[in-house]
Amino acid sequence: MKKLLSVLLIAAMLLACASLAGCGSKDVLTLNVYNWGEYISDGSEGSLDTIKAFEKWYEAEYGQKVKVNYTTYASNEDMYAKLSSGAVSYDVIVPSDYMIARMAGEGMLLPLDFANIPNYQYIDESFRGLYYDPQDLYSVPYTYGVVGVIWNAAVVDEADTGGWDLLWNSKYGGQILQFNNARDAFGTAQYLLGLDVNSADKAVWDEALAKLKEQSPLVKSYVMDEIYNMMASGEAAVGAYYAGDYFTMLDNQAEDVDLRFYYPERTNYFVDAMCIPSCCQHKELAEIFINYMLSEEPAIANAEFIYYASPNSLVYENEDYLEELGEETVEILYPGIDNFSELYNEFAYRNLDADTLAYLTTLWETLKIA
Repeated sequence: MKKLLSVLLIAAMLLACASLAGCGSKDVLTLNVYNWGEYISDGSEGSLDTIKAFEKWYEAEYGQKVKVNYTTYASNEDMYAKLSSGAVSYDVIVPSDYMIARMAGEGMLLPLDFANIPNYQYIDESFRGLYYDPQDLYSVPYTYGVVGVIWNAAVVDEADTGGWDLLWNSKYGGQILQFNNARDAFGTAQYLLGLDVNSADKAVWDEALAKLKEQSPLVKSYVMDEIYNMMASGEAAVGAYYAGDYFTMLDNQAEDVDLRFYYPERTNYFVDAMCIPSCCQHKELAEIFINYMLSEEPAIANAEFIYYASPNSLVYENEDYLEELGEETVEILYPGIDNFSELYNEFAYRNLDADTLAYLTTLWETLKIA
């Protein structure tokens, strides 16, 4: 009888433990964050590990442990493909503007509850009401910037610089890097040719494809994050990439490498923003995470670490941050925040209609196979 009671007691205790999720201790919450590579302060080289800082802050604030599972992607298209497959679940993602418009239009994003994101008040007005989220329902700007050309002055003649044509200069054949995603790669050709990067006219895309095919024999490699090491080491001499990443490469350049940067006259102005995908499992926690990343210490730490411009006034008005960057760096990272929306509206990528997007994908596959 005692043995039976003991068995029953143990069974009851196990059931209680299961129902209470941990026998008196709270479960560890899990937040799945999906972001670009090299795109958050991670604690290296004395920086603040903003993920661990959030976990510590959350436990102190709410009395419950949280674990952030942080994974990365190389392009908007890679991220979109993974989420649209339905095989994964993430709580916070950081797409670029045109991809936000696409995902919102396809019902892949959840509207935000800004009551949980009071630090949104620090986002500059120039970054509100932009085409990709006109009612500011789905996104909180994380970083912004401008695409430019990075070149190694130890190899490249300065007289050849200034425009997109440097990426087509046969003098540097085999030393040129091109974007490994369709939108940015075609953009370089379209800006060079003075074409509309948002056109629905197939002839415009055909013309850009012809220009990219002309460039193809000169291209060492089609890259995304691989550009960091290839430019810093001197393995390549010319590449188009985002302004903030130039400074990361500059910090890591080899002794015989002399990296420089410029903006062509026509180029892409972009915004990357924090969003919550429709597959999210912990929406309120995701919003709390977004709000935390907008607070001063982590926002400055992220801006310092990734060298991207911040739309957050707690960052770009911080004198210590600006002084640490230096005047030359500030001029490159913050090229006129006051008229950003004007430049953005003129040059930025917009969401392409389904037919144009499908055609672009076909052309991209044609280029990569050739």
